[in-house]
Formats: sequence, structure tokens, C-alpha cells
Amino acid sequence: MTENAPLVIVGTGLAGYNLAKEFRKLDSARPLLLVSADDGRFYSKPLLSTGFAKGKEADELAMQDAAAMAAQLDAEVLAEVTVSAIDPAARTLTLDGREQPYSDLVLALGAEVRSLPWREQLGERLLSINDLADYGRFRAALVGRKKVLIIGAGLIGCEFANDLSLGGFEVTVVATDPWLMPQLLPEPVAAAVQRRLEALGVTFHLGCGIRELAASDGGLQALLDDGTEVRADQGLSAIGLTPRTDLAAAAGLSVGRGVLVDAQLRTSDPHIYALGDCAEVAGLNLMYVMPLMTSARALAKTLSGAPATVGYPAMPIMVKTPACPLVVAPPLKAAAGDWQISGDGEDVRAVFVDPQGQLQGFALSGAAVSEKALLTRELPAWLS
Repeated sequence: MTENAPLVIVGTGLAGYNLAKEFRKLDSARPLLLVSADDGRFYSKPLLSTGFAKGKEADELAMQDAAAMAAQLDAEVLAEVTVSAIDPAARTLTLDGREQPYSDLVLALGAEVRSLPWREQLGERLLSINDLADYGRFRAALVGRKKVLIIGAGLIGCEFANDLSLGGFEVTVVATDPWLMPQLLPEPVAAAVQRRLEALGVTFHLGCGIRELAASDGGLQALLDDGTEVRADQGLSAIGLTPRTDLAAAAGLSVGRGVLVDAQLRTSDPHIYALGDCAEVAGLNLMYVMPLMTSARALAKTLSGAPATVGYPAMPIMVKTPACPLVVAPPLKAAAGDWQISGDGEDVRAVFVDPQGQLQGFALSGAAVSEKALLTRELPAWLS
């Protein structure tokens, strides 16, 4: 029975839909079923952090609805359906109380936002943006409001600080981090980005936690560790994402930081695969678009009968802070090394070199981003 069952993809974000597109290029006959916990609309997640500057409503960022995607992919798309369990032995899923067989299963579950302790207490006054529905909800919460408090100074927090400022909002960023995006950037590059965001009007409180956060006069009032009080009309939590692994773990699949997969993106079960933000391959859990697209093309080949392994060349990340152009290739594979910094003002060049003299990563801001292509050619592959 399971051999005649469809290939099932759980998740209709960029990973799920792009895998389905790549698979259909190679196999037009095999039954295909996609399961989505949301409304199944197709959109580009990176556009969520550029929408305020462009004045885009959530509906304007959606490219196709679930019915259009089903027709395009010659597939069935089940929208707003929750998968509650996987039975690997029987090769079935439990969907809203019924059993769905699969021949092969792909988990494209994405990641979920980390929550602050005040999240439930503050309700609509403290939101996160992780998908199109979140974006629409946040836009609705901002109607008639001006001041936004962003908690978190990582990549997402900085992109929204830039975007909301360009959209006409007064933005304050609070973070315990000592500088912007410390997981990606050395301090001199982060300082260049911070100066340009401050020139837009963004206020930063870095190296500082929040002691209290409470509703006040229809908005928020934060008391920081250094005694500073910050008032805002709306809060945005941007403290990071965690791979969704609970479903896989409950099914007995091996889980680390993400769902553990081999070079063919196969989990510890031979008929279950994972890709995108929820997956961990060779110790790498890369929540970026280019690794996701590379994985989708490789897995499509495997699922269509031509087993392929995934490889990641170095793939620099273009951070959407137009106030200060920024590109970074983090030194993912380096066990040791140092940042070497040059440039001044907003034009900073930082290269990470290991003890053998091999370039392992870089971060470029301002006019220095012009060196991206040249430096990328010198980097070793992230996964080969």
C-alpha cells in the first residue's frame, strides 16, 4: 500500500515548495501531497523584512495561493492541516485525526521563534515575525502607532530596524549583545552598520538586558538593566529561531540542533528526509536561502530515483540593511584564526584567516562589498 502512496512534503515554506518545484521538473508522474499548517500561500520569506519600506501589505507579498500552487505542481495541497504524529514503521502520518500513508516523507518544517518571558502577558503588544501571517498581524498592530521597540540585534532585528525606519517608524533596539550581529560580524564591521542605522534615526541600547517589560498607556514600557526606561507603542521580538524538531523526535528520529540527516538529506529512517531550517547536515544548520535551494535541487534528484549528495560551496549572505550595504561569509569551518580589519568609515573590509594563511570567511560593509566575488572564490567549501 505504501509504495502506491504519495510522496508527502510537510511544510509549504520556501523549502517545501521549492523542493516540490524541483521534483516536478524530474518526475511528472509520482503522486505528490503537500501539507501546510498555514494557508499554503507561496511567498518569499526574505521579503518580509523589506515590506515596510515598500509599503507592502501581507497580501501583496503573497505570490500564489494554495490552489494555484496545487495546479502548478500537479499536486494536492492540504492547507491549515496539522501533522500530530509520524509512524515510520507503518509509513503513515496523523493529520487532524486521520491517517495519511506516504511512500517517502520530507520534513520541511522550518524553525520557530524563541519566546520572551513576557510574550503571553503582553499579547498583541509584543509580536514576532516568522511567516506571512505574522507579518500581516504585525502590520495590523502598527496601525496608528509610531514607536517600535525591537528586542534583539541579530540579523533579523537589524533588518527590521532598517526597514521600519525607512517605513517611517521610530525604532529603538535593545539587546544583550555587545554589538550588532555578533555571531556573524567582528566589532568594527558591526560598528559601521550601527552608525548608518543611527543616522536613519535608530536608537540602540546594546550590552543591556530588560529587567521589566509591561503594558503602559496602550503601549509598552521597558526598564533596562542600567536603569534606562524605554517607552514604545509596539514591541517586536527578534531574539532568534529554533529548528522545529519535536515531531521528528517524537517519531524516534535522530535529532541534534536540527533533524539529523546524511549527505542525501535522509534521516535515521530510510523513507524520511529533511531539509531547510529544520535540518542539520554534517553539523551545519544553515537558515539561509542559498543552502536551502541547493538542498532542494539535490533532494529532488534523490527522490526521483537518481541519488545525489548535497554540497555547499561558500555562500555569502547579503544582509538587507540598505543603510549600510553588508555581505558576510562566516568562517563556519575554521577551528582557529583571526579577523584582519582594514578600511574606515562605513567601508570596512574584514577577512578571517586561519593559522595556515587560508581565507576562511569575510565581512564587508559599504563600498567594500565590491570585493565579494573575488573573495568568495578563495573560500573553501562549507560542505563537500
